[in-house]
Amino acid sequence: MLNMDFKQRVVSNTAQQDWVASPMPGVWRKPLAREDVESGHATSIVRYDPGAQFRQHDHPKGEEILVLEGAFSDETGDYPAGTYLRNPRGFHHAPFSTEGCVLLVKLHQFQADDTQHVVIDTHRDPFRPGSGNLLVLSLHQHGSEQVALVRWPAGERFQPHSHFGGEEIYVISGELKDEHGSYPRGTWIRSPHMSRHHPYTDQDTLIWVKVGHLPG
Repeated sequence: MLNMDFKQRVVSNTAQQDWVASPMPGVWRKPLAREDVESGHATSIVRYDPGAQFRQHDHPKGEEILVLEGAFSDETGDYPAGTYLRNPRGFHHAPFSTEGCVLLVKLHQFQADDTQHVVIDTHRDPFRPGSGNLLVLSLHQHGSEQVALVRWPAGERFQPHSHFGGEEIYVISGELKDEHGSYPRGTWIRSPHMSRHHPYTDQDTLIWVKVGHLPG
């Protein structure tokens, strides 16, 4: 197991991690959290080399993908960088990438009654004003779980706050900071239920964020 104690705060700078080969040729991973070697709960950065493909499979407890670089494909279409996908229980596909791609992938983490299939092009959908000067693009909400992209302008200071149900962040660009440290592009942060921090930025920053999904 890797990082499966949800009461612990975890910070991983994925730029400093080595790629680990998957069972499929040309598909590589940087594991961030994993329940078992090839099954169960998993969060990873995944890279497809150009022309790599994965055998057909399903996702008994769902699959969540954010395309970070390149273009990801399956039988349903081609999904360029900036695409957010949710493939629920019962969804089958044989993914591949013609040009190569890098993904943030979360497996086996859907709530039992969350059956919505989601495809969002985050470069086309509008961001809306959030707290302070933040701009927010909502990606998904189910029960207490909320997923969004958040744009932070340089110099933004957010109010100190706690995370009921925890918080998970991936820094897509720029650098996020708080009283605990600095988090450059490629950093993954998972903060437990009722954790608290005071985030800010010194430069324009884009993050993927999920809240309300971790056990108490």
